[in-house]
Amino acid sequence: MDLFAKLAEDRGPLGKWSKMAHGYYMFPKLEGELGSRMMFRGKEKIIWSINNYLGLANHPEVRKVDAEAASEWGLAYPMGARMMSGESNYHEQLERELAEFVGKEDAMLLNYGYQGIMSIIDALLGRHDVVVYDKDNHACIYDGVRMHIGKRLPFEHNDINSFKKQMEKATALAEETGGGILVITEGVFGMRGEQGILKEICALKGQYNFRLLVDDAHGFGTLGATGAGAGEEQGVQDKIDLYFSTFAKSMASIGAFVAGDNSVMEYLRYNVRSQIFAKSLPMPLVIGNLKRLQLLRENPGLKEKLWENVNLLQDGLRAKGFDLGLTNTCVTPVFMHGSIEEAIVLVHDLRENYNIFCSMVVYPVIPKGMILLRLIPTASHTKEDIDITVAAFSEVAEKLKAGVYARQAETVKPE
Repeated sequence: MDLFAKLAEDRGPLGKWSKMAHGYYMFPKLEGELGSRMMFRGKEKIIWSINNYLGLANHPEVRKVDAEAASEWGLAYPMGARMMSGESNYHEQLERELAEFVGKEDAMLLNYGYQGIMSIIDALLGRHDVVVYDKDNHACIYDGVRMHIGKRLPFEHNDINSFKKQMEKATALAEETGGGILVITEGVFGMRGEQGILKEICALKGQYNFRLLVDDAHGFGTLGATGAGAGEEQGVQDKIDLYFSTFAKSMASIGAFVAGDNSVMEYLRYNVRSQIFAKSLPMPLVIGNLKRLQLLRENPGLKEKLWENVNLLQDGLRAKGFDLGLTNTCVTPVFMHGSIEEAIVLVHDLRENYNIFCSMVVYPVIPKGMILLRLIPTASHTKEDIDITVAAFSEVAEKLKAGVYARQAETVKPE
């Protein structure tokens, strides 16, 4: 069979909906200034689908620094990979400040979170090493783990007993091969909003010999007394060997970083292929991220406002009887029962008749018969936004239970 011919026969679980969904449910275009209200197809919507946690995307100081840095440096500077010709004092400064903020000796900038953590996993693991990871880890971790040619042992999500069983296997395997063990989990699981069981895992460091890599993309800036993330929130930041996060969430920017001991950071700088062979992060992004980090450190009111909105939204939804799962973070999942087709009609109703824009998640990400509407509250949302949304969710939930969407869904079909 021709390689491309098979693509027409199997377009994948999402691709099969592309003709119907493209431009509306998938690849929608939000327009206007980033904030709690934006334009979608010519109408203003309350937006719950952008990761602008602290509202920094349109913060006046951030916009000013971004513009000045772009004017002074352009987007090309510095040219080349950092190892060859793309180093600067600003890159090093941002790394130092990030390391200090998350309580580590050193940090390394990464151009992108997805690409970066895949490359970190690849650089750390050799054929004799064993990787143990949470089954609900983000796709970027799965893709990094898939590149590992050694043993891979997943444990049930946030299940410490399953973790122990896999660690027993990992320990035996590592003794046979002479390799090491890397454990990978998340500080916050971005779909369901649960914190990873970092405290429980770290408590087993005396029993098992392993190193811990934590992806804290949704925890950085939102959790902990200072905003240093899930490790700080749970009191185990010092026991996390490699702390990773992206700038795409709380910092409302581009890029990522990993932090840890000096010796490990030195190794990664010379071995993470996605950085060695990629152009350096452009100067306006580096300088802009320095400003964002400053605001994150020095303006605790941003996080306080975020959590005020989180509590208003989550408390309001729970008071109406909604199932938010086990979330203990800003991520707000709303679970309902229904088919994929019903979910499509429901989300259309929310967008067109209630002016609420949120993301829907269905099978295969969650079990069949379930609908997950994921809301991302930010510091820029208002009480009015929240009140309107809670009322709208109550109405659409009643329609779902009454079978309104099931009847309308009869005409909804994939390709």
